[in-house]
Amino acid sequence: MEPIQDFAGLISRLRSLKERKRVVVVCPNDPHTEYVITRSLHEGFADFLLVADTPHLLNSEYIRLQYPDHVKVYEATSPDKAAQEAVSLIREGHADVLMKGIINTDNLLRAVLNKEHGILPKGNVLSHITVAQIPMYKKLLFFSDAAVIPRPTLEQFEAMLRYDLEVCRRMGIEAPRVALIHCTEKVNEKFPHTLDYVTLKERAAAGAYGNMYLDGPMDVKTACDAHSGEVKGISSPVVGHADLLIFPNIESGNTFYKTVSLFGDANMAGMLRGTASPVVVPSRADSGNSKYYSLALACVAG
Repeated sequence: MEPIQDFAGLISRLRSLKERKRVVVVCPNDPHTEYVITRSLHEGFADFLLVADTPHLLNSEYIRLQYPDHVKVYEATSPDKAAQEAVSLIREGHADVLMKGIINTDNLLRAVLNKEHGILPKGNVLSHITVAQIPMYKKLLFFSDAAVIPRPTLEQFEAMLRYDLEVCRRMGIEAPRVALIHCTEKVNEKFPHTLDYVTLKERAAAGAYGNMYLDGPMDVKTACDAHSGEVKGISSPVVGHADLLIFPNIESGNTFYKTVSLFGDANMAGMLRGTASPVVVPSRADSGNSKYYSLALACVAG
């Protein structure tokens, strides 16, 4: 399978699949979410289960009337009940992907993370993966974690790495090139994450993560710009060719996310991993396109 190089290729890949993904959407009654649903239905890669609270039920029914063979509507008495119903549909095997509509993220995650009725298996780490299509970069760039884990432990770094490698491979990247991000190339005990990077590299060298290349610490420019590596005298399969960036903390990951989206004119997609099914939790400030590509990414991952 050829690697997917951009979001247009992602949509083409989804359209080529024989089976449509089943997506359950919680409170799908804002314009951006409705846009994502109708565009996905038009492209033909997803069926939808819309869980709407009673005051907004008619919005969902209108979509169902347009696509009666591909949309089901469920009524809930409140947004919290809608979240619980959507999570139950995932648990019962009726849907492959969970997507947030206009409901508050905290309310949705309360249902997702419920120890008895949620969809985060015991012992799993919840993390977030972002994919960016940046005009000045030659391919899609994956990175974690910009949204969930404040300061990853070694266990969390490893979970992030495994989740992200799985997504990269589903996107056709057979041997992902992974950069462990820091402000310099030096390992320093004053920055404990660089010590974790050494352990990750040792495990990668021993084959713990399959066919892949992993190097670091290094800065983002070195990871994505071969000339920077040449100037610094760094020789690595990762330098200048990174597919995946692992950031040391949420501050750096989130800052990178906001910077490339605002100043780099990047299209973005993101989702939660570690759950039984991919969960799409777009920000209210995300564009309709970003939410659409996030759903498409989750459909490939799921």
